[in-house]
Amino acid sequence: MAKKNREHDNEHDEGQQTNGTEDDTTTAPFVEIGLPTTAAVASRAQPAVLVLEDGTRYEGRGYGAIGRTLGEAVFATGMTGYQETLTDPSYAGQIVVMTAPHIGNTGMNDVDGESARVWVAGFAVREPARIVSNFRSQRSLDDDLASSSVVGISGIDTRAVTRHLRSAGAMRAGIFSGQDALLTPAEQLDMVRSGADMRGLNLSAIVSTPQPYTIPARGERIGSVAVLDLGVKASTLGYLADRGFDVVVLPQSTTVEELKAIAPSALFYSNGPGDPAASDQHVELLRTVLRDGIPYFGICFGNQLLGRALGFGTYKLPFGHRGINQPVLDRATGRVEITAHNHGFAVDAPLDEVSESAEGFGRVEVSHYDLNDNVVEGLNCLDIPAFSVQYHPESAAGPHDANYLFDRFRDMVLASRTPETTTNDESGEA
Repeated sequence: MAKKNREHDNEHDEGQQTNGTEDDTTTAPFVEIGLPTTAAVASRAQPAVLVLEDGTRYEGRGYGAIGRTLGEAVFATGMTGYQETLTDPSYAGQIVVMTAPHIGNTGMNDVDGESARVWVAGFAVREPARIVSNFRSQRSLDDDLASSSVVGISGIDTRAVTRHLRSAGAMRAGIFSGQDALLTPAEQLDMVRSGADMRGLNLSAIVSTPQPYTIPARGERIGSVAVLDLGVKASTLGYLADRGFDVVVLPQSTTVEELKAIAPSALFYSNGPGDPAASDQHVELLRTVLRDGIPYFGICFGNQLLGRALGFGTYKLPFGHRGINQPVLDRATGRVEITAHNHGFAVDAPLDEVSESAEGFGRVEVSHYDLNDNVVEGLNCLDIPAFSVQYHPESAAGPHDANYLFDRFRDMVLASRTPETTTNDESGEA
């Protein structure tokens, strides 16, 4: 999987603009104005309803594919970055409600996706863009939703939905549009309540790669990192390769024997959907690796699984953290970072004391916590080379405040190398 190129190409044959002076060399991108296809526009004329499991209903218009879909209703607070949100595997099984009122104005492209497909179970917006206006746009959001068979709803008060979810908590939901919107409220509610609950749900096999693949290191190679794909994002893989790692991406079903056969310099657990309490096999794999002294870094789901491997419990948050503006304190530096989040579960660990791992891995401290609600956002092991964070330092979409964590991981791997592993790495072995 190639790293996404986020550099904008300003060398255009068309669209060059000047201020009228002969020596002006300033160029501006040519902005294409586009419209959704006729079929996509027609879907907005269809009736639609969002039904929550407590019986609350929000009537609107169709958006994207027409039909019905079920999932857990959650809200995302980002003002932008909807393409990265839609293609984030961590949103599998969820109906995402966007709190920003206007969605879709910059269209969709083949560059900014965090995976090869749209993963959300459903999509709810207040006001979809009537036109697409961006020089990088290749098609409309409407068309991508329809081609991905994602049933959406538009024209509802998404902030009212958000306030309700903040009070009542994330819950099962369904979007019904077209003929399905004409079902009786009782029929729709029965379908919603028959849907899967995110508690106890393991979705790793749905989002993980079926086959291993490798992304070569960029720049000076320092070794290899085995990435257990639990729903990994493309940006994460690119940032690891940029730090000099051969990135070996592995299916979530990888065994201890298969992992040891590639002899990685380090292990990384990715983000992903589902309940960490339902991932016992990943926890046991991680415990084996930690006992072997292999450096470890985990993000999001990988943070929750490290917590379980160390002996802590996990729990479901009332409505979770989803968006690109969450304030987190890094206790090592005292710095407050604005970070991107997408998690509905968290680690239950004491904030203000160093704990002793119940599984024999020594001392553990909470390295980061959320300033809004004191939720644990990072773990740091003091006696073994392992740490993790609950948020998304790859910043896709989101701010770059936490990107330094990839450097911290690189430094930890370098510091943990013995003369023997250094010789092997320099010879090109993992």
